[in-house]
Amino acid sequence: MYPDDLKYTAEHEWVRSPGQSEGSVRVGITHYAQDALGDIVYVSLPEVGETLVEGSACGELESTKSVSDIYAPLAGEVVARNDGLDATPELVNSDPYGEGWLFEVLPADAGAVDALLDAAAYQATLES
Repeated sequence: MYPDDLKYTAEHEWVRSPGQSEGSVRVGITHYAQDALGDIVYVSLPEVGETLVEGSACGELESTKSVSDIYAPLAGEVVARNDGLDATPELVNSDPYGEGWLFEVLPADAGAVDALLDAAAYQATLES
């Protein structure tokens, strides 16, 4: 359920390295997060060129249940966003690790990805 090739945050984001742009990483939310949110009906993402501060809110996911912040897993510059979610936000629910990705960021510190949780450590945060 939580792919071993990804890194995770305690706020339920995943990070895939590398992203599509050179040096970037792709960011999305975990299966746990999309399941807890319920049916996602609207996605607000950071703009390309925006500088993110690690741990700060950078977007929102609106579901039939609530509105939830998206947190930046890493500091860096947004280099891509999944504009396909404007028309089909439900992809975050149906394919959270694939077509439901959110944005890509060029990390300010390439080593910061290594400091994120691995799949086993993330799973452990869900069980506590």
